[in-house]
Amino acid sequence: MKIAGCSALVTGGASGLGLATALALAERGAHVVIADLPSSRGTELAAEHGLTFVPADVTDEHSVARAVEAATELGPLRVAVCCAGVATAERAVGRDGPLPLPRFERVIAINLTGTFTTVKLAAAAMMATEPVEGERGVIVMTASVAAFDGQVGQPAYAASKAGVAGMTLPLAREFAQTQIRVVSIAPGIFQTPMMAGLPQAAQDSLAAQVPHPSRLGRPDEYASLALHIVDNAMLNGETIRLDGAIRMGPR
Repeated sequence: MKIAGCSALVTGGASGLGLATALALAERGAHVVIADLPSSRGTELAAEHGLTFVPADVTDEHSVARAVEAATELGPLRVAVCCAGVATAERAVGRDGPLPLPRFERVIAINLTGTFTTVKLAAAAMMATEPVEGERGVIVMTASVAAFDGQVGQPAYAASKAGVAGMTLPLAREFAQTQIRVVSIAPGIFQTPMMAGLPQAAQDSLAAQVPHPSRLGRPDEYASLALHIVDNAMLNGETIRLDGAIRMGPR
């Protein structure tokens, strides 16, 4: 799909994987809207890089709708990339007893339900556009290797990302009749703000677990794959691992 001249929406676009993808799309000529929390650096980054920032929480459908509307005002919405998410490490039964249900539900609400909310609203906007070379739009969702190799302490996170992977094919099949593709990326261990919060020794230990290249993934490598998905019309209905061949151990 041709990126230049269209509009693109990136949730979680004020940092990490989302920011790298937003910048890559803008470099290819897209009008990019980044949707992120009001507390993010969205306003500053938008001004610095020529993007449009819309404060949004993916658990609030109305704010996501405002972000989609802002994107459609800039041009036909043809690309949506869902990067908003949280990573938690909490056991089902920890030292203080069973995990309080609201903490589990919060992860599902952001990572899974928030992704679905973005997808359904973006897809509806794409359906209102005219197809170009047989396509109306492309939606990229972010799963995780935890969807397949979830570790101890990741029941909520792994469940949320497995849900993203699980709805990829059904969504692709549903939207096929309207010429919209849906693909998910399942990153391994990447350099993100969440990762930066770990001690350097912990980051080095995680990087050493990656077979090749034996390092943390870079956000621009995620962005590169996201753009290739947009470019390659035969990529549809699949969850692609981007992980240097890592397979996570139990701990």
